[in-house]
Amino acid sequence: MALINDGYLEFEELNKLQKLPSEERYAKGPVAVIECVQEIPCNPCEAACKFGAINVGNPITNLPTCSHDKCTGCGVCVSKCPGLAIFIVNKAYSETTATVGFPYEYMPTPSEGMAVSAVNRKGEVVCDAKVVKVVNPPAFDHTPVVTIEIPKEYADEVRSIKRL
Repeated sequence: MALINDGYLEFEELNKLQKLPSEERYAKGPVAVIECVQEIPCNPCEAACKFGAINVGNPITNLPTCSHDKCTGCGVCVSKCPGLAIFIVNKAYSETTATVGFPYEYMPTPSEGMAVSAVNRKGEVVCDAKVVKVVNPPAFDHTPVVTIEIPKEYADEVRSIKRL
């Protein structure tokens, strides 16, 4: 397992440990993808979701699960996850591109329209991207959610950008 041996999560590992959205759900627009795979006492994502889409339950060490049919892709859970393990993926953004929203806790914060390099879970650059949205209201407690547009084929791979 790459997570244990190398410190990063491979998509195949994620697919075994978490319930991912179906292609039918992806076709409907933005949806949360939870990449939390460690059973630790944590549930801010569950409390943050006003739609009841995220469940940790009892015990508090359960992995969070997402009822993708209830998820609107609003992104509030992204900023509330202390493990930076939730992403908003929109494979229906356009015919050829998708968007990925992720927490970004570095300075400086990118701005809309900026050209950036998208990276995978290992931190390797995989494609060029464009910042399409940056959201950082006070309720996000200084954790901006940055959304980038990328070629659709990288939607399951891209999870951040190269630091500016």
